[in-house]
Amino acid sequence: MKISARAFISAASALFVLTTCAPAATITYTAILKGSNEAPPVASTATGFATLTLNGDMLSVMETFSGLIGGPASAAHIHCCALPGSNASVAVPFPSFPNATSGTFTGSFDLTDPAVYSTAFLTAQGGTAAGAEAALIAGFNSNMAYANIHDAMFPGGEIRGFITIVPEPGSFSLAGILLTIAALTGIRRKKASIA
Repeated sequence: MKISARAFISAASALFVLTTCAPAATITYTAILKGSNEAPPVASTATGFATLTLNGDMLSVMETFSGLIGGPASAAHIHCCALPGSNASVAVPFPSFPNATSGTFTGSFDLTDPAVYSTAFLTAQGGTAAGAEAALIAGFNSNMAYANIHDAMFPGGEIRGFITIVPEPGSFSLAGILLTIAALTGIRRKKASIA
């Protein structure tokens, strides 16, 4: 069965519309925490890793850390919204964060609940959870939010990691389809101009 370039493009366009109009999927973000990400940088050998999963309005956080040299963690948060190399206010505090030099934190946050946010962040976003949620997600998607762990020696933060989106495997497939379409269309046009 031979398929024309026009039929192929039509089918690919339909696939694109179906995949981009689908309901919102779960989005995964990660952050690698280290002292050199602090502003100003901190000479710490401590490390950490966070995975944040956004499913609708629910944000799940799993953060591991080890080797804090400034003492046990005194606080941990998500800060938003600032470019790397600068500081931002606390957006989402992590309650019950382990008071230890190494450990794991897991938490779930309903981003429609105003109590999830710091008072300052909520106020700066118009005083509503909807405004705070929109700003937080925009910060995640633009690499302007970070996870931070504070302790006695480093009250501004010992280790920090900017939150970045993990691309969906399907987005690579769609990109491949679109590149194939572009290549086939270009080949088809080149053959037509030669003839």
